[in-house]
Amino acid sequence: MKGPEASNLTEVVLQKIESRDALVGVIGLGYVGLPLSILFAERDFQVLGFDVDETKVRDLNAGRSYIGHIPEDRVRKAVSIGRLEATSDFSRLGEPDAILICVPTPLTRHREPDLSYVAQTAESIAAAVRRGQLVVLESTTWPGTTREVVKPLLEESGMVCGEEFFLAYSPEREDPGNARYSTATIPKVVGGITPECTRVAAALYRAIVPEVIPVSTPEVAESTKQLENIFRAVNVGMVNELKMLFHRMGIDIWEVIDAASTKPFGFMPFTPGPGLGGHCLPIDPYYLAWRARQFDVPTRFIELAGEINTGMPAYVVTRLAEELNQKGKCLKGARVLLLGMAYKPDVDDLRESPALRLIHLLREQGAQVSYNDPHIPRLRRTRQYDFDMSSVELTPEALSSADCVVVVTNHRAYDWDLIVRCAGLVLDTRNATRAVTCDREKIKFA
Repeated sequence: MKGPEASNLTEVVLQKIESRDALVGVIGLGYVGLPLSILFAERDFQVLGFDVDETKVRDLNAGRSYIGHIPEDRVRKAVSIGRLEATSDFSRLGEPDAILICVPTPLTRHREPDLSYVAQTAESIAAAVRRGQLVVLESTTWPGTTREVVKPLLEESGMVCGEEFFLAYSPEREDPGNARYSTATIPKVVGGITPECTRVAAALYRAIVPEVIPVSTPEVAESTKQLENIFRAVNVGMVNELKMLFHRMGIDIWEVIDAASTKPFGFMPFTPGPGLGGHCLPIDPYYLAWRARQFDVPTRFIELAGEINTGMPAYVVTRLAEELNQKGKCLKGARVLLLGMAYKPDVDDLRESPALRLIHLLREQGAQVSYNDPHIPRLRRTRQYDFDMSSVELTPEALSSADCVVVVTNHRAYDWDLIVRCAGLVLDTRNATRAVTCDREKIKFA
């Protein structure tokens, strides 16, 4: 082995991190990579961001934010002081001392893991990797990915993990639009291939967040993210199932949740909706379920929750057809106005949004669909859908001309009193109209 021994190499890298001389590379400048890049820049690191999207690279280098909840002044400042640069030139991957992988991990059409972005990224790094570099995978994935997929690809460079370069996993924990918790305040779990890998990766994250939790292996860190998201997905699936049952029984699920929430122990409220969105909850359970099949272990809770949550947009369409039928109208030809395209309130994030599935299903049934979203003026192409639609102005005329207004996302910008007053029928999937006192006979729940 040429150069310093592994222990000495570790000390060299740790010193560069401590002195802020380490150049940090971030691959994937989306909802995870961009805030991470800005935070490192704000903590006095030089950051080189990589993305295949030339538009993002141009915007970032011009100091422009392309994500609604990330203030443009933070981007502009990081760029103007020379701390942040973006590039689409992946041949520069040899420059950073640490490389953080924040690329998508979607599902295939058969709901199996698609690690093509991770694999392609690892291959690009392997072509440029040098001694002493730290590589950290942040993308959510199945337990074993870091060791079984990323490590072999990186070692095709001829270098040995844990001796000549460092490799770890640290799950992203972004919650876009969350005013209470941000990248800078959320603890980071870190698990390296070797103890030295963990030590180096933990040191890097300690430079930007208040708490780092080292774990014994990457598999533990990967499983931690799976547990966090599956916990939520299963509980949301349960309450969605109860919503459908209680509707048939004539019971208000929202009143039930409010009453149950008064119990000071042993209960945590989850709320139903038109389906799960975002990159994590609709996808992660399928990653673990796929992995479990390789060990001949059935994951009934996980897969059932996935089926229920995936089926919620179809349930909303069924409820809409029922309510229109009560008014002597059919879904075919009906004018349906959807309120909110983003998967959660007050963000511009369309990833896996159930609203997109609703548009698809409603159009299949012959409905005339329009939408309003103050955060998404035009629908951009996603991996599954490419709708040529723009947000309509939310006027009293637009509301009254719709046969039904469907509340999909409860943005704070909406005037619910105005919406209920002007609309002829409101199908509320989020209990957003709970404070409206007038014209409640117009409000139906789904």
